[in-house]
Amino acid sequence: MTQTQPPQETSAPQENSPPRTQPSAESAVPASPGPSMGRLVGVDLARALAVFGMYVVHIGPPLSATDGVASWIRYLADGHSSVLFATLAGFSLMLIAGRREPKTGLAGRRAKVRIAIRAVILLALGTAMAMEYGGVIILGFYGVYFLLALPLVRLRAKTLAITAAVLALVTPQLAFALNWLLTESVQQTINAYDPLHRLSEVGVLDLLFTGFYPTITWMPFVIAGMALARLDLSAAPVQRRLAALGATLIVAAYGMSLLLAGPDALQSLAEDGPSSGGSGSMPPDGGSFPAMPASSLLTAGPHSGTTFDIIGSVGVAILMIVGATVAMDRMPRLRRLAKPVIAVGTMSLTAYVGHFVAQSVLPAVPGADTRGSWVPLITYVLGATVFAAIWSRFFRRGPLEYLLNAATKPAQYIR
Repeated sequence: MTQTQPPQETSAPQENSPPRTQPSAESAVPASPGPSMGRLVGVDLARALAVFGMYVVHIGPPLSATDGVASWIRYLADGHSSVLFATLAGFSLMLIAGRREPKTGLAGRRAKVRIAIRAVILLALGTAMAMEYGGVIILGFYGVYFLLALPLVRLRAKTLAITAAVLALVTPQLAFALNWLLTESVQQTINAYDPLHRLSEVGVLDLLFTGFYPTITWMPFVIAGMALARLDLSAAPVQRRLAALGATLIVAAYGMSLLLAGPDALQSLAEDGPSSGGSGSMPPDGGSFPAMPASSLLTAGPHSGTTFDIIGSVGVAILMIVGATVAMDRMPRLRRLAKPVIAVGTMSLTAYVGHFVAQSVLPAVPGADTRGSWVPLITYVLGATVFAAIWSRFFRRGPLEYLLNAATKPAQYIR
């Protein structure tokens, strides 16, 4: 698998939904001024697209077996589906902590406890799944992101954006230097005393520095999502500015990378990185940044963890979120047609975990043994869409979303 957000456990309200499909408490957080329903539906659509992007990476044919439009779909999914999840994870945190205005006092304390409980549960669930499916599971990393983001939930959009930008500029170089210090013997010594590593081979070092989605270089995505949540995405001027910003980040980051590193370096990283078995910042064979030359910091290949990759990927995530928002706000007919897909976004945690479990317990989909076949991917996408559409007709939350929400109930006893 690759990444990523994640799958997100927070649902957003859906327009024209039946009474039993009202938004969850997280999504119904009052804002000032009140957020439009179309805006949150757009966020759910973006989550669904991120889910399907994960399916492309985990179930679809490898990049080397595709060409034309299919090749572009695979390449974009490899590089950006998990990043979009991480960005939406930050957005979801603000739905809990107070989207446009942070909750304070008792409400603020309870919100932070709820986030902390979710973080611990996701860390535990991610560890359990990693025992079965390996280090490509992103949920444990999400737990760490959430805990580290707690001190930031009251910051303004501008402050959050500046923080994300600074981290994008600094952390890749810091990660490169730290990984030179984390020699194999040092890592083995630390892992020997790490209970998480003994359980799942995804320990503290992996979660922070050397895993598929290392916290040190992935926090900019989460914080960028937090900044977006502070904005009124339903306002046309905000949409235009964000669209321009996203496009500028993409052109600047990938353009500079191509200029400095050349197209050969970018193509090599795209082919040898995520498409070879994962979508994290480290090579799938367990290698680490030290095995790569310093010139690799100039590349912007999918999940290379460089400054150019982070900035460009944030730009793509912004355009995806804004594009989905605009489409849902201004195209009512499309919004009605997309309701089954939007339903997947409201239960993205279930959809993410479910596609791993389904691959383990269900018979192989016809065509799964064909290298270039898209049949298994289409089958899983349709299956998730049908399940989510039916489930959302009767229940407010997805199965795992319901359990996760129930687990945070003790937060109401905080005084």
